[in-house]
Amino acid sequence: MALLSLTNAHLAFGHWPLLDAAEFSLETGERVGLIGRNGSGKSSLLKILAGLEKLDDGLLQRSLETRVVYVPQEPEFAPGATVFEAVSEGVAEARDLRARFEAHAEGEDLDALQTRLEALGGWTWEQRVAESLQRLGLEGERRVEELSGGLKKRVALARALVAQPDVLLLDEPTNHLDLDAILWLEGLLREFPGSLLVITHDRAFLDAVCTRIVELDRGQLRGYPGNFAAFEAAKQRELEAEALANARFDKLLAQEEVWIRKGVEARRTRSVARVARLVKLREEHAQRRNVQGKAQLKVDAGESSGKLVAELVEVTKGFAGAPPVVKNLSAVFMRGDKVGLVGPNGAGKTTLLKLILGELQPDSGSVRTGTKIQVAHFDQMRAGLNLDATLADTISPGSEWIEIGEQRQHVMTYLQNFLFAPQRANSPVRTLSGGERNRLLLARLFARPANVLVLDEPTNDLDVETLDLLEELLIDYAGTVFLVSHDRRFLDRVVTSTLVAEGQGVWREYEGGVEDWLAQSQRARAAAQAAAAPKAEAAKPAPAPRSEGPALKRKLSYKEQRELEALPAQIEALEKEQAELNALMNGSELYTQGAERISQVTARAAAIDEELMALLERWTALSD
Repeated sequence: MALLSLTNAHLAFGHWPLLDAAEFSLETGERVGLIGRNGSGKSSLLKILAGLEKLDDGLLQRSLETRVVYVPQEPEFAPGATVFEAVSEGVAEARDLRARFEAHAEGEDLDALQTRLEALGGWTWEQRVAESLQRLGLEGERRVEELSGGLKKRVALARALVAQPDVLLLDEPTNHLDLDAILWLEGLLREFPGSLLVITHDRAFLDAVCTRIVELDRGQLRGYPGNFAAFEAAKQRELEAEALANARFDKLLAQEEVWIRKGVEARRTRSVARVARLVKLREEHAQRRNVQGKAQLKVDAGESSGKLVAELVEVTKGFAGAPPVVKNLSAVFMRGDKVGLVGPNGAGKTTLLKLILGELQPDSGSVRTGTKIQVAHFDQMRAGLNLDATLADTISPGSEWIEIGEQRQHVMTYLQNFLFAPQRANSPVRTLSGGERNRLLLARLFARPANVLVLDEPTNDLDVETLDLLEELLIDYAGTVFLVSHDRRFLDRVVTSTLVAEGQGVWREYEGGVEDWLAQSQRARAAAQAAAAPKAEAAKPAPAPRSEGPALKRKLSYKEQRELEALPAQIEALEKEQAELNALMNGSELYTQGAERISQVTARAAAIDEELMALLERWTALSD
């Protein structure tokens, strides 16, 4: 049964239609991911479904009993409100009705009030609010304005869920959430009993949560069953088929245009039906909305930096009245490294970046930065954007030209590369959507030469196609990248190593992306457990050979028994060698010994990982 449906929906801002005879329905229990280009109208569609905006034309249908709750990108709360008061807004009707009933105001129909209260569950609204706070890990007495962006998102979700909606509409719910919070939200939404429509460009989130993907493309809403991975495959086939059909259409139109212009001979044989068909073909071609081009992202790496970008030795940094956010960190970053920083909100990622770049001095330890470093920052909060400036002035103030490497481009052409139409070049920044502002920031960032890129949450609000292009650009980028992001797929594709906040100021570096970090940390825990078990067994008196139980004799041959007894010593020796190599790679001495020595050490470290895994698996098999 459809809880919400749109029929022949039309919506336009200016000359460009956002919805063009669009059709959509949301069924009971569905979890739908809504995707599309930045500025295509996704947020406007959600507001229409929530009843906050109106269609220009068309029909929106929903039953009176269907409870719809909308959570915007940037939720708003009453000034000075506590978390409990903010969440209570989700049951505002029940709260107000009960207050009126208990006041016994003159002229009130108490029977009608009681009936409505019972329908809303209004007698126990405080209990429902308290349960939501507990479930979402929130403290009711805290002021909302004191909370981080991630916790404010939790408050907004609690306010929505306490209303027990049939339909939950979420606009970019993962923005400003750290990785743990995103995983928590995935679990929460999978358990949500109602229907869900969510706008997000987090591809791993879409895969984990959604049962259907709907794309808003050129004013049309097209549905694809399954998660995002299934959508990608289906969309590629669809685009190929559309390109082929358009090519055939254009060829037919060209043939007919040649025929109509042939002159006297053609006019003798000209048929009324064929002329009418040509007129129709011209109209169809004029009305066709082609696939919008892709952004063309390029970055000028400028002059190469020195081989060493930064070296940290036993660095500790804290702030008054709080434990250190970085504690005894030693690390070396070389030219061409692409480093991801992962940790919960407030873990100190921004502080660590400032330490690495020499913008902040440590409390103890030393930081050595390399030579010829040109740094470009991508600001997560868009603080550097002047909302009243035009797009052209934002990119190239005071000039119509920009230079990227050895190429000189007009600012209009450059903006078109980032999918901004020429007529918008003189529009103020405040007219842009959140995703378009992020794209403008990238355009400004890449217009300046830089051999070190510092990207703080660059993926927020970017559409999927721009994300793919940004990934490709960073993979091919010759400089050094420091990337703060909670987009797991983006990190996995781009970074060569991951710095992870492991609590109490401890940071540890892992080779590869998020999936590699999870696998390596899991192996480390398994190795520690395996190393502890044989030592505990060795502390016990060794049993006489003939006292072994019959089950062990049946499972292991003499040769296998000797192999099992030798494995703990082999594992311990490899772990000792691994620790020595890690210490060597984390220090600076290795990098003065030449490329061949560095290659030998890194190759041996990788080989030890594989040998340890093989020995641990063999030890487990023989023990069982």
